[in-house]
Amino acid sequence: MRAKTWLFSALLVVAPLAAQASCESVKADISKKIINNGVPESGFTLDIVPNDQANAAGGQVVGHCENDSQKIVYKRTGADSETNVPANAGTTQDAPSQ
Repeated sequence: MRAKTWLFSALLVVAPLAAQASCESVKADISKKIINNGVPESGFTLDIVPNDQANAAGGQVVGHCENDSQKIVYKRTGADSETNVPANAGTTQDAPSQ
């Protein structure tokens, strides 16, 4: 009986670690697919965020883990990223007509 109690206690301690590892493995799989599509590793980030913060993360949700309680958010970085354009840059539509 003691062995069963000890085993159950050990599983309770290890379970959160296994859940985090599963998110990391999903993130690694998604990263590998993005790199295989020709995007350099320095050209993007993948962030694991809580489900309720996914919209505020400022990227595109590309995966989920931990029974859909965590989202994996993709953000482009580098020269062709929209985040590198100053907010006051505007467009040609903003220029006065002559």
